[in-house]
Amino acid sequence: MPVPVPRQRAIPAVECGQAQAALTPGGPSSEGTARTIKAPADSAAHLTLLVIEDDPAGSLGVPEMLDAAGKPIRIRTARNLTEAERLLTDDVHCILLDLTLPAPGRATAEAQDELAALKHVLRLAPRHAVLALTASGDAEGGAEAVRVGAQDYLFRDELDARLLSRAIRYAVERKRSDTAERRLTESRLRAQENARLERGLLPKPLLEGSPLRFAARYRPGRSRALLGGDFYDTVRTPDGTVHAMIGDVCGHGPDEAALGVELRIAWRALTLAGLCGDELLSTLQQVLEHERADDEIFATLCTVDIAPDGRRAGLCLAGHPSPLIARPGRPAQLLPYQNNGPALGLLPGARWPRQQVELGGAWSLMLYTDGLIEGRIGEGRERLGQDGMVEMIRRQLAQGLTGEKLLRAAVNEVRELNGGELTDDVAVLLLDRVR
Repeated sequence: MPVPVPRQRAIPAVECGQAQAALTPGGPSSEGTARTIKAPADSAAHLTLLVIEDDPAGSLGVPEMLDAAGKPIRIRTARNLTEAERLLTDDVHCILLDLTLPAPGRATAEAQDELAALKHVLRLAPRHAVLALTASGDAEGGAEAVRVGAQDYLFRDELDARLLSRAIRYAVERKRSDTAERRLTESRLRAQENARLERGLLPKPLLEGSPLRFAARYRPGRSRALLGGDFYDTVRTPDGTVHAMIGDVCGHGPDEAALGVELRIAWRALTLAGLCGDELLSTLQQVLEHERADDEIFATLCTVDIAPDGRRAGLCLAGHPSPLIARPGRPAQLLPYQNNGPALGLLPGARWPRQQVELGGAWSLMLYTDGLIEGRIGEGRERLGQDGMVEMIRRQLAQGLTGEKLLRAAVNEVRELNGGELTDDVAVLLLDRVR
């Protein structure tokens, strides 16, 4: 049989430890802007129902109820929304709201809104389940309350223990499901937005008018990322020179990825402005020093400028592995690296000499980051290294692999030799000249 619900002016400490802080003098006031209540406590605790109704006689009878585990459902009551805000602590799981309550301090137009009280509660407690209490037979008002945000509605004359207990449990679980689905949707949208952003930051080679063929392969070390600390780019200047670059910022996080993008964009702008060799690298070092978050962050870099006739090139190395060149009838080998300068950001006033190298009539030039050569071989500590990488490329070239297929095979084999995913970023760039 329904029993009158006792009024509660305070929440006993035995019932809710968090409530004490909310009721102490000097705590948050309910008269100002409504505070946002945290999500309800875990379902392992007793279910707690907050009843908000304005019957001064207290005639609304809420029956004694048990949850699914047979534990009593605790009940708190509030005569108005201001009092409800004080009683709405973290351990409240569900709110039973009388829709006839007026919203406090609202303008006349909103005061005429029959769902003003519900909208106020939803703003106050967006993470709590809400049951709307309507007049007997007012199914239309209940359906509108659900459309606005309530989990379900009940008629005022249907508050028997079984129905209300089931409605509370259903509302709580539905709210949890809705919250989980919303978070999943938000997570997917963020992932899609990040993916679009990262794809937009990957370079688009500017080689219009050049006979050279371009291919690239990029594999970030960060899980579920599209962009890492490695970066590359290729542009053709008006004089017909093709400039290619590949670099590696130390580290693998989003900050390193952002710095890599900044350096790539700066390199492209400086190259198109006519800078080359030591002058360009010195300017890039200034960019890195101004943009890095820590003085210990550095970046390795390899730049190649290929003459318009395609038969020779200038090479600058800043602490970076030397490119590999493959020519018809000759085994693939590394370009000279004796004049390798320091990585950018290590030595103020450093210099990076430009070496002249002969390429020949037909060739394939591969620039890469150390992620391609630092993968392990099997379960031991031995790494592939540059010599192992050269042998691997020689074998794959002998199998007739070129362009994208060659790069895909190289990255896949390095991953297989490592016994799984590589922890470092990998970037590989290939330029081919066919006679």
